[in-house]
Amino acid sequence: MRVFVLDKNLKPLDPCHPARARELLSQGRAKVFKRYPFTIVLQDRAAEESVTHPHRIKIDPGSKTTGIAVVQEKTGRVTSAFEISHRGQQVKDSLESRRSLRRGRRNRKTRYRKPRFLNRTRKDGWLPPSLESRIANIETWVRRIRKLCPVTAISQELVRSRKQNIQNPEINGVEYQRGELFGFEVKEYLLAKWERKCAYCGVKNVPFEIEHIIARSKGGSNRVSNLCLSCHSCNQAKGNKPVEEFLKKKPGVLKRVLAQAKAPLKDAAAVNATRWELYRRLQSTGLPVEVGSGGRTKFNRKTKGIEKTHWTDAACVGVSTPKKLLLNGIKPLSVKAKGHGKRQRCGTNKFGFPMRHAPRKKFFMGFQTGDLVEANVLTGKYAGAYRGRIAIRFKPSFKLTTGSQKFDVHPKYLKTIHRADGYEYAF
Repeated sequence: MRVFVLDKNLKPLDPCHPARARELLSQGRAKVFKRYPFTIVLQDRAAEESVTHPHRIKIDPGSKTTGIAVVQEKTGRVTSAFEISHRGQQVKDSLESRRSLRRGRRNRKTRYRKPRFLNRTRKDGWLPPSLESRIANIETWVRRIRKLCPVTAISQELVRSRKQNIQNPEINGVEYQRGELFGFEVKEYLLAKWERKCAYCGVKNVPFEIEHIIARSKGGSNRVSNLCLSCHSCNQAKGNKPVEEFLKKKPGVLKRVLAQAKAPLKDAAAVNATRWELYRRLQSTGLPVEVGSGGRTKFNRKTKGIEKTHWTDAACVGVSTPKKLLLNGIKPLSVKAKGHGKRQRCGTNKFGFPMRHAPRKKFFMGFQTGDLVEANVLTGKYAGAYRGRIAIRFKPSFKLTTGSQKFDVHPKYLKTIHRADGYEYAF
């Protein structure tokens, strides 16, 4: 990726090529400001002495992973890319565990107390914590990028199809359904719902066709609950047969297809529940916010021949996407949300009984849990150089986690290279 650049007053300048950043660092004209994302600060230049160009943050929100791309609007060059992994399911599991423990304790301690319902009020716009964490992650990274890059606009994918009659009021009838993006919206939904494989035989990485579970000639509808993905051979073999007859020798597959056809798409539901709240919060930044549909994103990506990933989808969001996108050499920064620790001081066993108590302090010998460190262990079984995250203990023996192993290490061998900020980074 390009390297973020700040002037001597910490104002954002245009990102530069990594080779240029190395040159500035070797000449002593710049210093490292931040490791992730890598940022340098110039020692001899102010923003008034430099020419900056408008950049746009483009966001492809997802239930598990959100893609973000920073695009220079004049040239179409993607200067930075991020893939942010959310922890919504982990938040949900933690809340359910806490709820079960509290329910058991209340049943034991206050068995005869009458239920109270006066504390069940919620503010307007309230979202469950698992969904709120997704929005908070995106807000955090939009705010961070704006501090490091001259951003003038934001684009967000709103998932659902756009209203064609806003652009062309004369459109009506079948033309309304067969617009420029006809087929992209439904197909993208089915690809996500059926996990990009044939519903009948499970084959992957082949051209898929939209298949009616109950054939149109037998009274089937075009509702998405009656649609699935099928490879060409299965589609031809089924024809207009009832699905029960076609899969009579595969009762397990038949049960799965019927259940999956009616099941809601959990990830799509999570994105739809947060999309408008995310849009309102992006508007509160004061920057113009463009919205686009998932069909528009796929249309842009297909016409440009770009491979599908989270960050390339983000780069293709909206009608502002330039005719030519420069993507060569981009390696996205993988950002995984890890949280900021727990407020809980008392740990419990699986039955809810206290078993340990944590100190209130979060720092010990200048380190805290989640710090990214370099370890130069001189002696012992694990002698060598390592890089990873630490979990502190209140004694001189920390737990160091690298890519493939975990072991204890003395703090005297450690050097902090990035303070804990709630995220884990990798390329």
